[in-house]
Amino acid sequence: QVQLVESGGGLVQPGGSLRLSCEVSGTIVRFDTMGWYRQAPGKQREWVGTLTPGGNTNYAGSVKGRFTISRDNNDLRMYLKMTSLKPEDTAEYVCNLKAGVNDYWGQGTQVTVSS
Repeated sequence: QVQLVESGGGLVQPGGSLRLSCEVSGTIVRFDTMGWYRQAPGKQREWVGTLTPGGNTNYAGSVKGRFTISRDNNDLRMYLKMTSLKPEDTAEYVCNLKAGVNDYWGQGTQVTVSS
């Protein structure tokens, strides 16, 4: 059974940085994309960015230039490095892995940007 577990969330001041991790357990032969989403209170889930097996990345306009997705080459651990954080980045961040018809989600980790 494939499981995704996020970690690294917390409280950070505006302008600060934070790195989230997503650890994937279970058997994954190959994946189509890995990515991050976020959901703020009272809002719909929002796509943050995506990573392909070849290492290509795409980001939402609201985070481009501030957020970076990367992956450990030895396993399926994925990271989201967030810099220049703004109060509007406050949300629960969830990692996602798509493999064929399967769509796996983590439970999420809370990021709060506040002074």
